[in-house]
Amino acid sequence: MIKQFSSVIVGVLIFIVALTFFSSVYIVDETKQVFVMQFNKIVKGPINGPDKDEAGLKFRIPFIQNVLEFEKRYLEWDGDPNQVTTKDKLFIFIDTYARWRIVDAMLFYKKVQNEAGAQARLDDILDGEVRIVVAANDLVEVIRSRQREAAVGEAGVLDDESRLKPFTKGRSALAQQVLDNAGPNLKEEFGIELLDFRFKRINYSEEVRQKIFERMISERARIASKFRSEGIGEAAKIEGAQERELKRIASEAYLKQQQIKGKADAKAVDIYAEAFNQSDEAREFYEFLKTMETYKNTLTTNVTLILSTDSDFLKYLKRSAPDKE
Repeated sequence: MIKQFSSVIVGVLIFIVALTFFSSVYIVDETKQVFVMQFNKIVKGPINGPDKDEAGLKFRIPFIQNVLEFEKRYLEWDGDPNQVTTKDKLFIFIDTYARWRIVDAMLFYKKVQNEAGAQARLDDILDGEVRIVVAANDLVEVIRSRQREAAVGEAGVLDDESRLKPFTKGRSALAQQVLDNAGPNLKEEFGIELLDFRFKRINYSEEVRQKIFERMISERARIASKFRSEGIGEAAKIEGAQERELKRIASEAYLKQQQIKGKADAKAVDIYAEAFNQSDEAREFYEFLKTMETYKNTLTTNVTLILSTDSDFLKYLKRSAPDKE
């Protein structure tokens, strides 16, 4: 009986020792920064802070002290889309996001307690700064990020009035302005370092969107009309050039034709002259052929000629007539 009782006591003692040991040990993850709390008061920490590397196995007083952890890595803030008024009295919806981290865990715990409280404070501060910055600038400063030319084509289809309105700051500069305005306040009051801020999405209200669509449609129609008029002008130029080219080709062809014809006529004259100079019989034969050709081209059934008896035109007709006895 005594041995059994002793075994129970030893087992209980071992259990108590093991429980005490495991209650006194905690592990600091490398992604966390840790406070040791005693009766809801911080007695040690932060362990493994933003600029420290103290991750590993740690000890605490069991059953009295507990561990409070905060994230050491970068955290995300995603703002709700809000309707904001620009300086030129236009309503737009802006969706924003930011990156932040806890750099003073002690101040962070005192001011906001946890990440949910920090998100609420970021909502108030960043949304407010966004409204202030956007309200101080025209719409073009919010939606544009870099200067770019709006002309179409090398010659430039758009005139000066329809080019994109120039800006001086741009969306990136406004985001940096929000970061510069809100960052020091967050770090000083809440132990939060604001690492980055961006405009995630910018959209027009329905009224502004409709006006922009109408303006885009009218602008595209004006550009299309300008293209069409320029096309008609180019077509007229091409047709005129084509007509001039056709006339030039026809003129050159006619000139060449006349030159060839002149050469042929000159050669024919040479042949005729050579034929005349050969003999009386050849000349007689040539006159006969020309006269026959003239008869063929002149005499028809509807033609009546009145000629004298000594006319050269009747010379061969008289020869062909039968002699009367």
